[in-house]
Amino acid sequence: MDNIQIKERNNGAMEQWEYRTLKFFTKGFFTGGTLDIKEFDNELNAMGSNGWELVSCFDTNQHQGSSKEVICVFKRKK
Repeated sequence: MDNIQIKERNNGAMEQWEYRTLKFFTKGFFTGGTLDIKEFDNELNAMGSNGWELVSCFDTNQHQGSSKEVICVFKRKK
């Protein structure tokens, strides 16, 4: 479907989005970067309750494959 059809379907208005990025730091340099899952789940659920949709989540490398931080990107309609 091209942009013209999308505009017509939305009564001439293009959808607009806002984005938010959260960064979670891992703990334990020698243990491979442990993420506090309870804190992580609580924050994801709070974002979802406020209308945010998780669109991407990835980790950054610390050393030898361990994770330094986890980055999550959310979006919601304006």
